[in-house]
Amino acid sequence: MTVIEKKSRILVTGGRGLVGQALQTRLQRMDVEVFAPGSNEYDLTSTEQADAMFDRFRPDLVFHMAARVYGIMGNMNNKGLSIYDNVMINTNVVEGSRKVGVRKIVAMGSGCVYPYPPPSEHLTEDMIFQGAPHHSEDSYAHSKRLLYSMLEAYKAQYGMDYVFVISGNLFGPHDSFDIENGHVTPSLVHKFYMAAKNGTKIKPWGTGKARRDFTFSSDVAEALVTMMDGGQGAMNMGSGNVHAIREIIEALAEISGIGMGQVEFDTSKPDGQEYRYYDVSKLFDLGFRPKVSLHEGLKKTYDWFSHNYQSARK
Repeated sequence: MTVIEKKSRILVTGGRGLVGQALQTRLQRMDVEVFAPGSNEYDLTSTEQADAMFDRFRPDLVFHMAARVYGIMGNMNNKGLSIYDNVMINTNVVEGSRKVGVRKIVAMGSGCVYPYPPPSEHLTEDMIFQGAPHHSEDSYAHSKRLLYSMLEAYKAQYGMDYVFVISGNLFGPHDSFDIENGHVTPSLVHKFYMAAKNGTKIKPWGTGKARRDFTFSSDVAEALVTMMDGGQGAMNMGSGNVHAIREIIEALAEISGIGMGQVEFDTSKPDGQEYRYYDVSKLFDLGFRPKVSLHEGLKKTYDWFSHNYQSARK
C-alpha cells in the first residue's frame, strides 16, 4: 500500500536545511500538502512550541529532519548542548506526532550511532547497539540511539509506523558551510571558495585518508520518499559508494581552479573514523538508486555556494 496518498498532509521538520530543502523540492512534484516551518517559527526544544506546531498543521505524515548538527570538532566541543537539544527536539516531535495521530514518521538518524571499532566493515542495521559509539560524536550518537528506541516503543504501544534513517555523509546546497564546526564536505567547499577568492593556500584537516559514503541532497530526498512509502524500522541510507576525503579535496581543487599545489594537509587535526560503510541493501531492495555522482554533486554544491555566498549559512 502506498503511504503517501493524494492530498496527504506532510510536515517536514528542519525544512530550511540541507535535506529539508531538497525534500520539499521532491514533494512539490506530488499531489500533497507540505508544511516546513523554520526554527525561527517554532523552537522544537520547547514542548509547548512543538505542540503548537502540531496543533496548527495536524499532519498525516512526518519527515523529521530537525537537529542540532555539528562536524567532528563541533561535536567534541559541544557534547552537553548536543545531547540536550537533540533529545528535547526528538522527544517533542515523536510525542507531538502521537498526539495528533500521525500515521508514519521517517526520522533522520546518523551513521555515528554505530559502535566503534565497527563490528564489521559492512555495517548492517542490527549492529547499532553492539558497542559504544566513537568518542568524537558520542553525545550526538546517543541522542539518535534514544530516538530510535523511542520510535520502537511508540510503534509497540501506539502503532505509529516509522523508519529510523541511518545516513552516511550528506551534502548539497543549503547546507551549513561552517569552516570550524561544520561537516567535512561543506567545510571544504567554503575553504576552497575562500582560497580561490583570496589566492591563498588551503589546509584541510587530517590526512584525507578517511573513507565515507557521500550522498547528494536530491538523491537523499528520493531515498526518504522511497522509505516513507515502503520502508520499515531502522534503515541505512547512502549511495552505496565509498570515497576517500582526499577524492573530495582533489575534485574541489579542480572545480575551484586552485589546483592541488595549493593544498597542505593539517595532520594535527583529527580524521575521525578511518572507514565507514553502510550496507544499503534494504534501501536498494525498495528500488532506490542514486543518480548524482560525487563530482557532479560537488560541482553543484560549489556553484550554489559561490552564487549564494552572502546568504548561505556559514
